Amino acid sequence: MQDISHNSSTDPSIPVNQHFDVVVVGGGMIGAATAIGLGQLGLSVAVIDTNKPSAFDDKQPLDVRISALSVASANLLGRLGVMEQLLSMRHVAYTGLETWELDGFITQFSAEQISQDKLGYFFENRLIQLALWQQIDHINNVDIICPASVASITRDTQQSLTIKLSDDTELSTSLLVGADGANSQVRQWANIGVTGWDYGQWAMLINISLEEPIPAVTWQQFTPSGPRSLLPLPNNHASLVWYDSPSRIKQLMQLSSSQLAEQIKQHFPSRLPNNFTVVDKGSFPLTRRHAQQYYVDNVVIVGDAAHTINPLAGQGVNIGFKDVDVLVASVAKAIGDNQLWYGTSVLKQYQCKRYYDNQLMMTAMDAFYAGFSNDILPLKILRNGALKLANIDSGLKRKVLKYAIGID
Repeated sequence: MQDISHNSSTDPSIPVNQHFDVVVVGGGMIGAATAIGLGQLGLSVAVIDTNKPSAFDDKQPLDVRISALSVASANLLGRLGVMEQLLSMRHVAYTGLETWELDGFITQFSAEQISQDKLGYFFENRLIQLALWQQIDHINNVDIICPASVASITRDTQQSLTIKLSDDTELSTSLLVGADGANSQVRQWANIGVTGWDYGQWAMLINISLEEPIPAVTWQQFTPSGPRSLLPLPNNHASLVWYDSPSRIKQLMQLSSSQLAEQIKQHFPSRLPNNFTVVDKGSFPLTRRHAQQYYVDNVVIVGDAAHTINPLAGQGVNIGFKDVDVLVASVAKAIGDNQLWYGTSVLKQYQCKRYYDNQLMMTAMDAFYAGFSNDILPLKILRNGALKLANIDSGLKRKVLKYAIGID
């Protein structure tokens, strides 16, 4: 791997014009995973990103951006050669998941119910990205161009594109992958439309330090103003997620750590221990966006560039990693069959396998969110009864749990 730092246009050792089989715009978790997967097929890959992840230091404060990696995502990262390094950094393997609205009407899932030792892992996003970048260091045919940004994209022929960077470096490629997030520049350039809406709510992420250890169980309580969630983190820490109106979240963000702690004690379930300290906080709006298609000619989008989902069940990063898995498998099959691996038939196969699965997950999250986002008494009785019924240890319950964590 050649880590190309710009000023590359003024560095005579770096070609100003260079061809790569694949150019990935966006070196976050999904973009970096895509680059590794395609690089493992022997393709030359360039990853363009504006920022390099900072080195890991166990003394660093925990980041507020946390991902719940499913078993399927962990298996993919294992195949990409990343999981061993990732597990050497701080994380929690969680074994249980609980959700409820009223006390006594609870649904509990456990790894034991499906003969697993865990349901997944909680990792800081930046550590997942860092482990992926460290793996790229060992792949000679994958280059990272950083810091760099795309100035323009030009189609040369039906099978060739030129990406001009902000320092005038030009890269030509056969396949352009947009992994550049919800406001994807690649998606916009390809004129791929999106459908979606804002939920009219924000989520506040709050890292706390606890005096005593807590179980490796994540939980979520529904309230009329939005869910309250806990994700266990390493070293007696936890991430709290507070969903509420934009004005309420804005108000909470302005509080001091001690004032915020008092609000948490008043508005979170009593199972949250009282002895904790607020360490860090952040917030973001809840939005739903789905691209109308995932490819145009030899341009394809993955992850948040293709879809943003309600974070209710923590599935955003996992459906992004499913995109990676299917795209890499589709390209690998085409190479094995001596087909044009960046052709529309290959990208159409990727889209067919992912679009409706993503749509199903997004719709399920919307239905769940809408069903609990009101205080209408008949609906309240119905949904709490449903939670109680869902807690019966049945084949359907186990099937739902297996689907959620990505195992057959």
